[in-house]
Amino acid sequence: MAGVGPNLECRMYEAKYPEVDMAVMIQVKYIAELGAYVSLIEYNNIEGMILLSELSKRRIRSVNSLIKVGRIEPVMVLRVDKDKGYIDLSKRRVSEEDIANCEERYNKSKLVHSIMRHVAETVSIDLEDLYVRIAWPLYRKYGHAFEAFKTVVTDPDSVLDQLTYQVKTTGPDGKEVTEVLPAVTPEIKDALIKIVRRRMTPHPLKIRADIELKCFHFDGVLHIKDAMRRAEAAGTKDCPVKIKLVAPPLYVLTTQTLDKDQGISTLSKAIVACTEEIERHNGKLTVKDAPRTVSERDDKLFQDQLEKLRQDNEERGGDDDSEDEDETGMGDVDVENAGFDV
Repeated sequence: MAGVGPNLECRMYEAKYPEVDMAVMIQVKYIAELGAYVSLIEYNNIEGMILLSELSKRRIRSVNSLIKVGRIEPVMVLRVDKDKGYIDLSKRRVSEEDIANCEERYNKSKLVHSIMRHVAETVSIDLEDLYVRIAWPLYRKYGHAFEAFKTVVTDPDSVLDQLTYQVKTTGPDGKEVTEVLPAVTPEIKDALIKIVRRRMTPHPLKIRADIELKCFHFDGVLHIKDAMRRAEAAGTKDCPVKIKLVAPPLYVLTTQTLDKDQGISTLSKAIVACTEEIERHNGKLTVKDAPRTVSERDDKLFQDQLEKLRQDNEERGGDDDSEDEDETGMGDVDVENAGFDV
């Protein structure tokens, strides 16, 4: 018969119950006549209730339009009866600021919880014991264990080697003795470092901007090339800028960086440099989409778009008549096929 594994259920925070006037993340379980019964996700799914009168500031015409079974969202704590285990909550009293703060805290806590649960399962220890030894002390010291784990990625010893916990034992004389032990054993430390580094090592963000670049000057293609060089020169070692032709006169500027604000700022400077250079030769730069982060899905759609354009160009086989070129001027010359290294 297989042995019983470790208990992997535990609340995220040291306090068993939330404080009054605190925003918490809940999941709706079912809706009754008096209100909605929910589980408090951060507190090991203990039950709470939102009265119908606390669902909305406006007159309620349809409960289902305000709250749905299975939905996860922040609400405000109104009352906590620790003796009876009653928790009254409100949806209508939670502000936009409360929602933002709650979601940020919850997303960090959810990642910490996932890491702790994985470690507990790996080393076969109860999850609450692991929280008592590691996570809750880190919450107290760093404000949030997430912040401590960010340091663990690069300097685990400074965070983990300082943690201790107390064990009460009976001495030879029969008296109770309190012994202070390292909270993190070599086995736990090895598992925790591996999982934290895998889950929390930052990945570069891709920042992108879409522009139109035209120049009707006699040497327009050369001036576009110079403007593109100016744009790329605005990049840095940590935030290099690349510019690529999509289809005349549309270009995209991209960079990859760990710092979103730095990436957006760098692309903005690149656009300014490119604009200054092309306008010196009576050209024009138009920003179609300002610098912003793009997801892997966005990037794949963009690559698919490029591939479709390449196929369309191959099918046309260079049979476009000259009238189109006259309408758009030198800004429509295909820089990629004009011998330029872009």
